[in-house]
Amino acid sequence: MATKRSSKKTDRGTRHSKRGGKVVRSVARTTSKSFIAESEPLTVPTKWVKFIFAIFLLPMCGVLTQTFFTAFARATVTQRLWTGEEFWFFSLGAVLWLIAFFGLPRPILIYVFGHELTHALWVWLMGGRVSQFRVGPDGGHVVTTKANFWIALAPYFFPIYSILTIAIYGGLSLFLNMQPYGQLLYAVIGATWAFHFTFTCWMIPKNQTDLTDQGTFFSLVVIYLMNLSLLSVMLILASRQITFESFGADLLTNLGSFVTWIMELFAQSRVMIGV
Repeated sequence: MATKRSSKKTDRGTRHSKRGGKVVRSVARTTSKSFIAESEPLTVPTKWVKFIFAIFLLPMCGVLTQTFFTAFARATVTQRLWTGEEFWFFSLGAVLWLIAFFGLPRPILIYVFGHELTHALWVWLMGGRVSQFRVGPDGGHVVTTKANFWIALAPYFFPIYSILTIAIYGGLSLFLNMQPYGQLLYAVIGATWAFHFTFTCWMIPKNQTDLTDQGTFFSLVVIYLMNLSLLSVMLILASRQITFESFGADLLTNLGSFVTWIMELFAQSRVMIGV
């Protein structure tokens, strides 16, 4: 059974492929001779499970948000991150893209291509196969043998053009001296990341089936958490003062403070109800 991820303006749908399809045989049950009714197992919709899981992810979103902005403020004010060429050229690329996004015709075809390419890439990463890849001005689709929420939501948190830029730069660095082009790298990453961010914010309110099929609330929480995680990694790489160890220590400290606050709140509630 092949899964088709189709889009009109990147909306998704499903279709069964005749080639390589799995045949599911239906077996009719005869009437049981026993008069004792067997209880049916409890079935919980997958969207409900994802909704509950997303609720438990919310504290992590809050803790990571606090850690990111604390680290960013420290790096900007006390460690003068804003004076580095990485910050300025990244910001320049982002600003140039924002001007183009709001002032020029939007390159929908380029976005759709990157969107479907991201689906295909994550299908391959998950061990699946892509049998059809289509992109057009009205949307696109990929026909695959595998589908899950990572594949469905990947285009909303995986900046494919930024990743390709870094991969190309790294590949060329094996053969050429790319150090003189470092400033250009920062600018292109800033522009491509802003491309990803603006189109993601633009597409989410358009009732995307990528999100609704997985549960909108769950999808938004995962997209926010993954994008913020990527921003945190970019901040660490751009700052000479922030390391993964220091960021992780701040994250654990904020997580501990949150747990302490929850325990104190629980203790106060018990006192109030007289338990």
